[in-house]
Amino acid sequence: MASEMSPEQRGLRARIAVNESWARTTDRTARTAPARAAGPGSSEYWEARVDPDGLMEPSTRVKAAENARKAHYQRLAYRSAKARASNKPKSA
Repeated sequence: MASEMSPEQRGLRARIAVNESWARTTDRTARTAPARAAGPGSSEYWEARVDPDGLMEPSTRVKAAENARKAHYQRLAYRSAKARASNKPKSA
């Protein structure tokens, strides 16, 4: 049956399912906690990136993770500034 549906129909069915699922969710924070913990906003994310095998001393791993996080956001800021500069209209 799903193969007989158009992409628009499948999308509508998916949106209905998502809204029904969220309507039954009583603790939204708990439901989204795993995603937040796995993302770049968490220190665990950066610690896993700088020391995937867990070989560093904990204090060294924390410092390296903080440096990796700062570098990531500085890289984003640099790219954003570069994109804004390239979109500026040229003066005559």
